[in-house]
Amino acid sequence: MYVELEEIDELIRAALEADYTRFRRVSNRIIQSLRDSGDLESAQHLQATIRTRNVPMKSSGYMESIPVDAKSRLPLVEEEDWPSNPLFLNENAHRIFETFLTDIGNSYKLMTKGLACNLRLILFGPSGTGKSLSASHVAAHLKRPFYVARLDSIISSLLGDTAKNVRSLFDFLPKKNAVLLIDEIDAITKLRDDKYELGELKRVVNTVIQSLDALDETTVVIAATNHPHLLDPAIWRRFPYRIEMQLPTQEVREKMWRHFLFEDSNGYDNTCSFLAKLSDKLSGSDIESISLALRRNAVLTNSDIDLKTAGFAIIRSRENMPDLPSRESMSRADKQWLTRALYLKFGLKISEISRLIEMSRPTVYKYLREDHHG
Repeated sequence: MYVELEEIDELIRAALEADYTRFRRVSNRIIQSLRDSGDLESAQHLQATIRTRNVPMKSSGYMESIPVDAKSRLPLVEEEDWPSNPLFLNENAHRIFETFLTDIGNSYKLMTKGLACNLRLILFGPSGTGKSLSASHVAAHLKRPFYVARLDSIISSLLGDTAKNVRSLFDFLPKKNAVLLIDEIDAITKLRDDKYELGELKRVVNTVIQSLDALDETTVVIAATNHPHLLDPAIWRRFPYRIEMQLPTQEVREKMWRHFLFEDSNGYDNTCSFLAKLSDKLSGSDIESISLALRRNAVLTNSDIDLKTAGFAIIRSRENMPDLPSRESMSRADKQWLTRALYLKFGLKISEISRLIEMSRPTVYKYLREDHHG
């Protein structure tokens, strides 16, 4: 891929000036260009280099001017890199996500027609379904810095300071033309009629509402929560774009297994369909964790990916509690348990079990027969 001279010039200037923030932003643009051109290997290599070798720049004395908590001096936000993983969304979530991006891209046109909209998106659903990843993809698409609010710093032990921190956060945001993610927003925007909450937290909710209302219409704010029922209704009204992040569908799970386990290689359609069927209760994060563990095992044992071990780990996993596959050979009892689960729970035929977990048909028959007689 050809890198523009202007990008190289800006990268060098940022390095010479020890401007770590600008250096990372330019690097992220180059990484994104590499991905767009299909050079994923170079993009991953460059991103790994930046992540492991950024300490000298930090120690050179450069510090970005970001808001901090008055007592702890901890930053209220942190800038994070654009994502390295692709985004896998169910059909309806993908539709709303694309609508959000399209509206942002045409915000000026909409404003000239009196159709200005608040560029605010709320993502809600279980852990591991891609809420933070979706937010980072918005920033990457817009080529804007990506900031994540640090609730551990924002929520202060001093009465009144939490509201001050919220105001500081929102005063900082428009200056950066950035995308802000407020993860676990329910921690600071709970229902104001909750009799168990202190008056201080009710004031914080009011401060969040006032701060959102004061933002200009081009500022992008994304909120995420695992507990949508806890949010104050006034918060919901401030986020016109809403996506319920659910566990991935069969089709999406197949894509995830193909990407994370087989690195998007061709020829694994049947295997990915089989793994997707077994993993209907797992989140995208669970699938990624199991896939990477299987690949590590294959590398360290100098062997191919073991589908028996994969199936055993998937079936034993629960949502957000993946059972990582072992590097040890499966015991006879475990193989028998897996065979029975595939046959009785998932309804696979003996021929399918034999082919998918690389076990002879007589052995499958034997395991099922022994289990029945046992």
